[in-house]
Amino acid sequence: VMLADARAELTRLDERLARDLRRLDKPVVLVANKCEGKTQVHQLAELYRLGLGDPIPGSAEHGVGLDRLYGILKPLCAALPAPETEPAETDSETSDTPVNRPLKLAIVGRPNVGKSTLINRLLQKDRLLTGPEAGVTRDAITIPWAWKGNPILLTDTAGLRKYGKVDDDLERISAADTRNAIDFAEVVI
Repeated sequence: VMLADARAELTRLDERLARDLRRLDKPVVLVANKCEGKTQVHQLAELYRLGLGDPIPGSAEHGVGLDRLYGILKPLCAALPAPETEPAETDSETSDTPVNRPLKLAIVGRPNVGKSTLINRLLQKDRLLTGPEAGVTRDAITIPWAWKGNPILLTDTAGLRKYGKVDDDLERISAADTRNAIDFAEVVI
């Protein structure tokens, strides 16, 4: 899933990421966030330049388009091969009880693209601070969550900009924290 801000212009980084995703020879779903109304729909045309097919208009803040996204992702996930089974972890007190280890999932993207808003929507509560200005999230924040009984550790990260555009030490530290969250994660959106 590539999440793009429908209100912002595409950058060379967006185009490079899309090119790299196309080379993976795997299904890629392009989601255009911040499409609350019909006024943003005309801005979707620019996203076709990425060559990832029809962007799914949506709004993490308002829950728009999530049902369509789930509908597209469900058959893709069902078509995945079964993961190789590792030896099951067990509870130390009773060795017969398997432990359901949480999936480590990080949400990564440019500043103010809607990462925290998406997590708030998934959690169905305002757990993370959001705002119209960039830089609200400074540290990677991990939140335990469960989806259909499956434990997940959601990690919200600070927005990443091109290294050459970063001129603030605090932003450099935040970017390093985001890169650590990527290394820690098993799945990155």
